[in-house]
Parts: sequence; C-alpha cells; structure tokens
Amino acid sequence: MIGWIDARAGVSEDMLLGALVDVGVQLDVLQTAVDRLDLGITLTSTPCERGGIGATRVDVGAGENPPIRYLPEIQRLLDRVEEPVRTTAGVIFRRLAEAQSCVYRIPLERVDFHEVGVRDTLAYVVGAAAGFHRLGLKSLHCSQITVGSGTAHGAHGRLPLPAPSVLELLRGVPVAAGPVMMECATPTGAAVLATLVTDWGEMPPLVLLRVGCGAGQRNPTEVANVLRLVVGEPVDQPTHTVLLETNVDDLDPRVWPYVIERLLAAGAHDAWLTPIIMKKGRPAHTLSVLVSCDRAADLRAIIFRETSTIGMRESTVTKHHRLARSESLVHVGGQPIRIKTARLDGETVNVNPEWRDVVAAAQALGQPAKQVLAEARRAASDDSHGS
Repeated sequence: MIGWIDARAGVSEDMLLGALVDVGVQLDVLQTAVDRLDLGITLTSTPCERGGIGATRVDVGAGENPPIRYLPEIQRLLDRVEEPVRTTAGVIFRRLAEAQSCVYRIPLERVDFHEVGVRDTLAYVVGAAAGFHRLGLKSLHCSQITVGSGTAHGAHGRLPLPAPSVLELLRGVPVAAGPVMMECATPTGAAVLATLVTDWGEMPPLVLLRVGCGAGQRNPTEVANVLRLVVGEPVDQPTHTVLLETNVDDLDPRVWPYVIERLLAAGAHDAWLTPIIMKKGRPAHTLSVLVSCDRAADLRAIIFRETSTIGMRESTVTKHHRLARSESLVHVGGQPIRIKTARLDGETVNVNPEWRDVVAAAQALGQPAKQVLAEARRAASDDSHGS
C-alpha cells in the first residue's frame, strides 16, 4: 500500500495521530508504544467536525511531566521503546534538534526542548511512528503544506509565523502561507513529515481503499482544519521529470558548489557537473539538473541568476524504476548517524550512512571521517543482521 497526506490545511502532531486513528489504526497500537515511555500518558480519541467534515481528534492525557529538556535525555527515554518505532522517533527528534540548532545558532547538545512540551511531544512522535509503521506503507506522499502566517506567543515573546524551525525543517518542500493568519504547521508535525514523506506533490495514481481525517485544535471558517490521510494500492506509472542542461565556460569554479546547493534546496531531485571541452579547446562544465515539471520554472530562474549562462536545453526523462527506501539510526562512539537503506523486492541492496552525520561525529570524536564511516557501515550491517 501507499499513502498520500493532504496537508493543505496544515499539519500538527495531533492532526497526524487523528488521521491515523481515523484511517483504521487502532488507538491501542499508539497507546502501547507510548506506554513504553513509562510516563503515565493516556491517549484519547474523539469524533468531531471541522468545516462540515467529520474527523477524529487525538489528545494526550495527563501524566508525569519529567524535567527533560535536551536531546540526550530524550534519546535515553526513547531507548525504552521497541524497534522499529524507536529508531523512527529518534530520527524525528534529531531533525527537530537540528532545526532548532540552525535557527538559534547553538550547538546541537544545547538545544532546549522545554518550549515544545517534552512529554506531549514524546507521545505524539512515538504515536506517529507506531501508527505509520503499523500501516506498513511502501511510500508516503504529501501535498504542498500550508504553514500559516502572522505571529504567535513564545517563551521569548512574539514569534513570526511560520515558526523559524518549521521553515528550516521544510527546506526543499512545497509550502504556502494559506488563507488563515494562524499557526498551520507546528515544528513537530513538520518534523514527522520531513522524516517520513518520500515524495511531494499531488495525489499519485492509486486504487483508493481508505481515507482518514485528523482534526486540528481550531475550527476556522476559512478552511476545514483537517489533515487527510489517503491509503490505497499503487497504480504502476513511470515518473516524468525535466532535465535542464547548460554548458558554461566563463564562471569562477568556486561558485559551482553554491549553485548546486541552491538548486537542491529549491527542490531539484539531483544536480551535477560534468567537465567538457567546448569549441576551440575551451574547458567548461555542463550543469545538469533533474526536477519535477511543476518546479522547472523556479530552477530555470535560479540557473540564470546564479550562473553566467544565457540559454539552456530542456528534455523530459522518465524514471521507470525506483528502489524502496528507509532511514534508521546507529551510534558510533555515542554519536548518532542516520543510515539510508535501499531495497529491491525486500532484499537490502544499498546501505549508506548520511555523510553530514559522519562528518559531525568525526569532529566530535576527533577521529578521521573515513574511520567513522567504516564503523557506521559495520553498525548498520550488525543492526540489519540482528533484525
């Protein structure tokens, strides 16, 4: 099965859990996973209505509110949770921490989670991880995300909306402000989608089986404040993308890494350089960019602004085959490193550590990156044999 999330009314952690329960995941599945935290938390689900649409709302009940604020403390709590939910929840929290670290420009270990409400956030993150694992989706797609606008009250005063951490979490994701001046996307909801979604865009071809609607707290008149989760069987269709290419012989080569970074952040599926020899023996580079049809115009504009080219060629290419992918977490010397795994018909064919995590771990441990990389691969191999 595959899933598609309609987040055009926004996304929050309670909307995600409500949609999971509404689509057929038993509340007991979420509660059992949350109980492993041993914090006395109770989840309750309630039928409700938003903008005339029937939906389910899930709330977190009272429990112990531990004095937990930092990522290492949260990771120790998550160690109580069973796999594979533990790994997924750990990756979500790490994404949250990385976004906060970037926004507030502080080291990862000093990121303070007190403002998001650690107990409730733990319950929502673990519940979401358990619910999506129970669905067993081969892929999860998501629409453009409405993020909201205006301001909200925070621990340090009024904050602009969308929240800075939401924008950081949704880099490379299609977003819009939406019609309502309020917080439409929460950091936790954004982190869950940034971790679990495999493709962004409109609903893919599928044979529709079930639809679940999760309700947000507010009930504005401008839009039905629900997140919809559509589940169905995939209809095999090749994926069409646009290939943009241009030859450049007069750009300072130091600019190229920045250009490629800009293109990837703006939604390119891939971007690369190929050294070539042009007429009259001039050395040059071919810039190649793969992008979805709906993002091609934006990336063309970036290429024209950021390089010295005055023209480019364009063609449509078809992706017929794509491996199933998943993400997990290992530790090297106590440092977390994400592992990307690709499978063919259920068989693991590629396992690669996230290079940014390898570099961060090498710097923290004072070890060569190649050594950390080798240890991460060994740890990933051990985990896969153990499971």
